[in-house]
Amino acid sequence: MANKLFVGSLAWTATDADLEEFFKQAGTVVSAKVIVDRETNRSKGFGFVEMSTDEEAKTAVDTLNGKDLAGRPVAISEARPQAPREERSFGGGGGGNRY
Repeated sequence: MANKLFVGSLAWTATDADLEEFFKQAGTVVSAKVIVDRETNRSKGFGFVEMSTDEEAKTAVDTLNGKDLAGRPVAISEARPQAPREERSFGGGGGGNRY
């Protein structure tokens, strides 16, 4: 198991600090980040936590999955690599003079 974890079903009010404090129960937290919407700056309901070792990550999944954080039971699993994004195309160019 890798030491980076995906945390789903987060409460909208959960913060990075809440996430870090929650995961300290399982070991040393390297980083904890709640993913937020760029426009509204509101939580998207998920985040990522990196533990210092694979063993601590496994302990976190085994002991914290389904436990309550900020009023909601969280879903914890091993983070998967991000899928490559497709290049966005905004159509062809110009079209010249249109009279």
